[in-house]
Amino acid sequence: MVRGMPPDAYVDRLMGKLVKTVLVSLEATEAARDAVAEILKRGAETGIFFAKGRGTPPPTTGFELTEQDRDFLRSLSIRPDRD
Repeated sequence: MVRGMPPDAYVDRLMGKLVKTVLVSLEATEAARDAVAEILKRGAETGIFFAKGRGTPPPTTGFELTEQDRDFLRSLSIRPDRD
């Protein structure tokens, strides 16, 4: 709740839903990072492939990671700028 605002049950439910969603996302990221670490520990290599979404026009000048892509890769301990 924002300071100075009257209580609002609807907003409180939305805030609860948001917090739960963030926690689930963090847990999923940790699980993915642990899985990648275990795969690497066992001597295998991993790869992540990005594909365009449905209805998205193909890139005209090559492939660029978005900042969200980079953040996701960093969360898995993968350096996104590695050649």
